[in-house]
Amino acid sequence: MHLNFLSERKNFVFKYALQALVSLLIIIGGALLFKELYFDHNPEYWIEKFYSNNLMIYLIYVASEVLFGIIPPELFMFWALNIGNNINYALHIGFFAIVSVIAGHIAYWGGFYLSKVFGRRLKKKNFIAQYLPVVKKFGGLLIIIAAFTPLPWATISLIMGVINYKYRMYTLIALSRILRYAIYGFIIFKTGNLFF
Repeated sequence: MHLNFLSERKNFVFKYALQALVSLLIIIGGALLFKELYFDHNPEYWIEKFYSNNLMIYLIYVASEVLFGIIPPELFMFWALNIGNNINYALHIGFFAIVSVIAGHIAYWGGFYLSKVFGRRLKKKNFIAQYLPVVKKFGGLLIIIAAFTPLPWATISLIMGVINYKYRMYTLIALSRILRYAIYGFIIFKTGNLFF
């Protein structure tokens, strides 16, 4: 039984680590394709459209993170790579990471509040019910997986609140989200500087 559970955990981690790698490669490939097909042919248009209105990009990012991570944060990292020097890029990565962690806490407390108001009815809702068995089985490991992979960070945080997962433990494990931004930011910095 114990060995079976360890094997399940290993398979679970491997599956989502592979998904994270594939999604990162797709995003990097897509960014390179975009640069080759569109950006290089009319850079003034794209610079005016996206690089001159930082506030709009920040608002889109914050909205995306709070509303269940609609847009992959790596796209914002590529944007940040092209708007300043290395220090500016690092500051943006830090900003993105902090916003993401805060968005996770907002989702956690939202889930906690919703569970108090709606109780069992909420846990039967399809978008929560599909994650509940996995959350109960893997707990903190799922928070780490969501922090590093395409699993929806805010959704997992919301569900942790719904099931009343210990807040202190959630907070401690949620800090791994910062490490994800540091690692992905470094990879994008290295690959982006090779091609941009």
